[in-house]
Order: sequence, then C-alpha cells, then structure tokens
Amino acid sequence: MAVATLPYVQAAQIEAASPEARWLIRYLWARAGVGIIGGQPKLGKSWLGLDMAVSVASGTPCLGHFTVERTGPALVYLAEDAPGDVRSRLDALCAHRHLDLRRLDLQVITAPVLRLDRPEDQQRLGATLGALKPALVVLDPLVRMHRLDENAAADMAVLLGTLRELQRTHDVAIALVHHASKKHRKRPGQALRGSSDLHAFVDSLAYLAQERDALRLHLEHRSAPSPDPVEIRLVQGDATHLELVAPPALEERPVPLRDRVVERLAASPGPLMRKELRELLRVNNQRLGEALADLERQGRVVRDAAGWRMPDGQVRLL
Repeated sequence: MAVATLPYVQAAQIEAASPEARWLIRYLWARAGVGIIGGQPKLGKSWLGLDMAVSVASGTPCLGHFTVERTGPALVYLAEDAPGDVRSRLDALCAHRHLDLRRLDLQVITAPVLRLDRPEDQQRLGATLGALKPALVVLDPLVRMHRLDENAAADMAVLLGTLRELQRTHDVAIALVHHASKKHRKRPGQALRGSSDLHAFVDSLAYLAQERDALRLHLEHRSAPSPDPVEIRLVQGDATHLELVAPPALEERPVPLRDRVVERLAASPGPLMRKELRELLRVNNQRLGEALADLERQGRVVRDAAGWRMPDGQVRLL
C-alpha cells in the first residue's frame, strides 16, 4: 500500500507575513504565538495576563500603550483564583479603561482543575477552543496544570508539544504564566523555573523582574527584535492596573488595517463591496476579512446588500 505524502507547497506560493500580521499585540506578543509571562511571585504576572486578555477582547492598547493588531474573543483560566476573584480583577481593569465588562467577549474557565498532561483535559480544552475560537488564551500558572517533572526535558517536551498542537489547530495565541527560579541569569528567559526547553520553546516572552527599586518588563520574540526593557508599576485601588512609568521609544507604527478600512468607508459616498475595498487598500483577502469581522463585531462598520458602510448616524468624510 502506498504511503500518503505530507502536505507541501512550493515556497514562493506561500504568502509572506506582513509586519501588521505578525503581532497579536504589537511588540508585546506574537499573533498566534505560544509563550510565557514569567517572573518571581507577586510581581504582577497575573495582572499582565488579564490586561492582555482585556486588550484583545476590547481592542484597547495593552498597558495603555501596546497596540492590539488582532482583536477577538479571549479566554482565561486562573487556577489559583476563585471565579469571584477573577471577576474583581477584571472589573478593576475595565474601570481603569472605562469599559463595560458585560460587552466584552471575554470568557473564564470555571473548572476547578485543568491538567494539561491529562488526555481528557487536553481534549476538553481543544473542544473549548473550537467552540469559542479565541484570539488569546491565558493559562495561569503552569505549575498548577500538570504533575510532570518541570526539570525533565522529556516531560516538558510532551506538554509543550500539546500546546503547540492546540495553537496550530486553532490559530490561537497562548500565554502561560510561569514562575522563575531564584538563581540569577544573564537573560531573563534563562531564569524560568524548570527545563531550558521552556525558554527555547516560546514565540514570545514577557518577563517581570524587580531590579533595585524598579519593576521592569523584558520582552523577547522568536521572529522579531527584542525592544529595550520598560519600567512598569502596579497601581492599586478600585481600578487596580499595571501601567508604564514612561512609554518606550518604539519605531513609528503603521496605521492599523482596521483604521484604514474605517477611513476609506468614511470617505466613500456609499457602501463599498469587499472587492472594492481590497483593491483600494491593496491587501490580501484574508487580512481584509479579519479586519472587517473585527470592525463589525465592535459596531464600527455594518454590512448590507450594497456592501460595507459606516453605521447610520456616524459622520462621513466627504
């Protein structure tokens, strides 16, 4: 019996990824990347994970600065927090941004136990991702979601392989919250507790480190340069949140495709069909479809038989 070949394609037929399509949150997290939010306990790792989830679900900048390039549903699981405590944290983040949590497509897994090393839980998580189709999943913390030896490369390879399969199957970014060891390392990622495979595996790493009197966020990416560390702080109160002490000096940002779509529709005297928009904006059909779906979900554009247009009552740029 003949053995079926693996699927393959000539390299030049693969569409090159644009800078805009590279990111879920520009400079902070890869578009469908698996990675780790790391650091010592009590530095704000969980707050950062929830901030990312609120940002992706709402389209508002993460930490008030990092632009969300792919909005969509977000899914979180905090193994060490009761659902009511998770709600309180999300309420605080939304209060800071003047958002209504009830309007966000932000889901919370309420299962008392989720074990990534258990086949039945892997299947349940996969089914959940298939049903919700999130853009981001935050799993916090990794140590509470398995009973493997974190120092054993073979054990970690199996667990990380499961996460990579979920990421590719569901085109989803996955952020694992993970603790650091007490040993000092030259690179932050090398300080993650357990096997060095954890650091080698990540597409994006967000590492919180207390350096003298300052809390700094270090970022690493597999497919992009690492920006300089930025100083952040946890502002506590009724609207507890993380914020940048000083915005980092990053390269000039291109106008997001969603905003370019809105500009074109606002300047048009009538609705535009998708083909017309694609030709005007000179973008591929898949990226345009994702941008239109995001804008429609946010209520910024509407579609009818004549094409895409601005919602009734919004000012057009004629």
